[in-house]
Amino acid sequence: MRSNFSTIFDMREKLNPDNIPRHIAVIMDGNGRWAKKQGAKRIFGHQSAIKSVKEITEGCVDLGVEFLTLYTFSTENWNRPKFEVDGLMRLLVRSLRSELSTLQKNGVNLSAIGDLKNLPGNCQSELQEAIDSTKDNTKMRLILALNYSGRWELLKAARQLAADAQMGKIDASDIDEQLMASKLETSNMPDPELLIRTSGEMRISNFLLWQIAYTELYITDVLWPDFRKEHLYQALMAYQSRERRFGNISEQVNS
Repeated sequence: MRSNFSTIFDMREKLNPDNIPRHIAVIMDGNGRWAKKQGAKRIFGHQSAIKSVKEITEGCVDLGVEFLTLYTFSTENWNRPKFEVDGLMRLLVRSLRSELSTLQKNGVNLSAIGDLKNLPGNCQSELQEAIDSTKDNTKMRLILALNYSGRWELLKAARQLAADAQMGKIDASDIDEQLMASKLETSNMPDPELLIRTSGEMRISNFLLWQIAYTELYITDVLWPDFRKEHLYQALMAYQSRERRFGNISEQVNS
């Protein structure tokens, strides 16, 4: 029997290098359920998930993905028990410190989207330090969605457009998709071509609501702490097997 490494290598080789998404987004779900299966507290699942983040980040760099956005902490997550939220914030700080060398080694540029000013002060400072330290890296951009929600982002953009109109900077008739997109957190990156959600849940969970209008969705039952490169390759194989029509018909796409 061939080793698991050989199997993973074969999966990697089957991928079409000319059809790799520029931007992959991931809803990292299932940490709590994974921990429960181990008979452990939920925070253990979040801690174990760091290995998945590291492996998928390295896998995406290797494949030539330009942008990887991870749904790290939503605005709704503040409603979780305080001890879990506090643990997540501590884990974020520790992870930023411990994984900085890995980001540098892999040439990863770190950034973040969301209402960052409402994160704890130590999280803000550690995040900014990591962003500043990796700003010259060019192989891939890793975006952490922190204290983020799609509705918050759209409301913020709408308020900015309304303020611009009120001050006479724009007319209401000027507002189109391009102008709207320019006010979003993701204004300087392409929309995701692929959205991966782990743990089998069939919902978007308020993530990148504008940006995923034509994104291919891939849902897997694998819990995030178990997600590895072979699962990433499976998602990409599914993506490459699909025909992206953007409202057209097959004959138009293939002509």
